[in-house]
Amino acid sequence: MLNFTKFERINPEKRDVLQRLKDYNEVYQVFGKQRAREQSDRCMQCGDPYCHTGCPLHNFIPAWLKQTAEKNLDLAFALSNETSPFPEILGRICPQDVLCEGACSLNTGHGAVSIGAVETHLNERAFENGMKPRFAAIKGDKKVAIIGSGPSGISAATFLLRRGIAVEMFERDDRAGGLLMYGIPGFKLDKTTVDRRINWLIEAGMKLHLNCEIGKDKSILDLEKEFDAIFIGIGAKQGRFAGIEGEDSSNTYLAMDFLTGIQKRNLGKEVDFIEVKDKKVVVIGGGDTAMDCVRSSVREGAKSVKCLYRRDESNMPGSKKEVVNSKEEGVEFVFNVSPKKIITLNNEAQGIELLKTGLSEPDESGRRRVSIIDGSEHTEDADIIIFALGFSPEVPKFLSDANIKTNSWGGIEINELCQTSNSKFYAGGDCQRGAHLAVTAAADGREAAKEITKLFS
Repeated sequence: MLNFTKFERINPEKRDVLQRLKDYNEVYQVFGKQRAREQSDRCMQCGDPYCHTGCPLHNFIPAWLKQTAEKNLDLAFALSNETSPFPEILGRICPQDVLCEGACSLNTGHGAVSIGAVETHLNERAFENGMKPRFAAIKGDKKVAIIGSGPSGISAATFLLRRGIAVEMFERDDRAGGLLMYGIPGFKLDKTTVDRRINWLIEAGMKLHLNCEIGKDKSILDLEKEFDAIFIGIGAKQGRFAGIEGEDSSNTYLAMDFLTGIQKRNLGKEVDFIEVKDKKVVVIGGGDTAMDCVRSSVREGAKSVKCLYRRDESNMPGSKKEVVNSKEEGVEFVFNVSPKKIITLNNEAQGIELLKTGLSEPDESGRRRVSIIDGSEHTEDADIIIFALGFSPEVPKFLSDANIKTNSWGGIEINELCQTSNSKFYAGGDCQRGAHLAVTAAADGREAAKEITKLFS
């Protein structure tokens, strides 16, 4: 260990741009054994590891880096999976540059340890060697329902099944995975990776109900009677428009509608999806979802793709590597602009009128406020406009039917035990905290599972 002066930081290799634009296969290649060992060997084994505290799951990162460097795959795999419900997925999609790697002590000059890449490598190599996550045999007659099969739901199911508690998962869509299946493009996360985790849960005894919407196909009151506890992990999928004139035009869309349609088509389903081939695409927003939209648009053969963001590049909220990848793939960024109105003709968007923006000094939160520069109106032509301005929780009627309180913006209210106002129901992930990261949703699901487990001990 401590070989950070001997080995420089190395990122995973990426497929050639011209090749990767032809498909939706994953861009990043998994580390080989030697590369993973060398990168793990850079870890300083800090006594108070900032990477551990910078991770929402508080993963035992230095511990499994050490075991990877010392060629102890069994222990590295066990440590990696002890705190995380799906480390090989989070190794691929987490914004490590602002979480664990962003907190790494080596950032002072040597470059952070390539934590995410090693995490993906050690788990994939373990799977190749026949290792699988371990679960306890189902014991007792207690059972838990999970509404939603996204990151928080999968996490809750994982940690409940590890304790031998029976689980039934209810998903309104045709495939399990939620955001992991239909919200994140395949070039970041291959869907067989998601299916593999779901199948392991089923092997462990979980019953999965697809195409089953609570409140429609099954009553929430029946669910309350049948189960000893219910976890709600329905995410936050309600997209946002900008509240400007013309945004209801026939060729303006929300990000998730665009991404979900493409993913379902890629999985072989006959669905209507938003066609952008040979069109000028404008995406409004600066987070990872916006990057997913622009990178998908390029792969769909758009004539041009522009990303409009109201702040500068250094203040973009998403992962920096996604911006780099977007630029490599031909996306043009227009910074410091704010949409004023959509220019329409016969209810069809022709372009978007923009105002230039300036930024204030950082406030107490460290965020710089946006100010509009008067008289700076100008226009960007567009055939397709996609809004990627974040997400709000949906508030299905079954919440009120079960006497579950929500706050002013639709988030489910919970106490310190992850319980809702109806003590039989627990909640976590985006439906409770607001749109955030898969890793924070996974942490929420894990903590709720721990509290539910206490009911049966």
